[in-house]
Amino acid sequence: MAQSLRCIRFENNTLYLLDQRILPTQTDWIAHTNHQEVAESIKNMTVRGAPAIGVTAAYGMVLAAANQADWNEALATLAASRPTAVNLFWALDRIDALADKSPANVLREAQAIEAEDIAMNLKIGEHGATLVPENATILTICNTGSLATAGHGTALGIIRTAYQLGKVKHVYSCETRPRQQGLRLTAYELLHDNIPFQSIADSAAASLMRAGKIDFVVAGADRIAANGDTANKIGTYMLAVLAHHHKIPFVIAAPSSTLDPTLISGDLIPIEEREAAELTHADGVQIGPDNTPVFNPAFDVTPGELITAIVTEKGILKPPYNLS
Repeated sequence: MAQSLRCIRFENNTLYLLDQRILPTQTDWIAHTNHQEVAESIKNMTVRGAPAIGVTAAYGMVLAAANQADWNEALATLAASRPTAVNLFWALDRIDALADKSPANVLREAQAIEAEDIAMNLKIGEHGATLVPENATILTICNTGSLATAGHGTALGIIRTAYQLGKVKHVYSCETRPRQQGLRLTAYELLHDNIPFQSIADSAAASLMRAGKIDFVVAGADRIAANGDTANKIGTYMLAVLAHHHKIPFVIAAPSSTLDPTLISGDLIPIEEREAAELTHADGVQIGPDNTPVFNPAFDVTPGELITAIVTEKGILKPPYNLS
């Protein structure tokens, strides 16, 4: 596993997060010494990716314990930072369940959550690689690698493992509008690992599938309902529909902490809507008319019946899904 790419460090009672808003042209680690700063960095997407958000929130509670902050206020502040990624709430619930909430014990639990995430991602890669055809050209969206997790990645982890096994010929990375995590971050990781790829506009996926140039589609997840309905970065549902039409396997990769059996379907998944400027501006430069009305959901929901398989660290799930 290429471990040089990491986005989270905890040292000397300080949480350092790699600022993913300015990658790939700038590299800056932001120091956090209290849970309020951590919540803001989750909210403003200094850190992003459901598993990485969960690990970050756990360390936020370490800082709350160390600072003797109001425990319930800290939990509420971190929980309110982003609504869709269930890993956030899973990590906070796990920390809150500790009988011993001393700073040292909370730190041990946060470190365990981080280490377990890396181990889970390696297992996801191992299981998911068995689904990848030989000499495959793979399409993916958003960023689901080391920068979205504690290391290795989920969907990109499958690509990494399959490439190491000699099964991957080429990767197409969707730019992922409007924040372009696929172009800025996934391309950055693929270049780092020397995996052959091309970045594409999101709207180019259909023509590639029609031309027979895609063998396998893999995406991550921020929340998976009991029936397999999956919330992921906006544009994922479009790819699932296209893959279904063109009879291409469409696979979701996520740790089991992303499963939310309390929700019977994706209709109940809360979908975050983000500010208009993400769409009307590019790197702070206005590209849309003044006062343009905007609808900017961060995620969409792919119905379980369009998903060929869901890969977790525990193995491969196939439809019909019943994750309750």
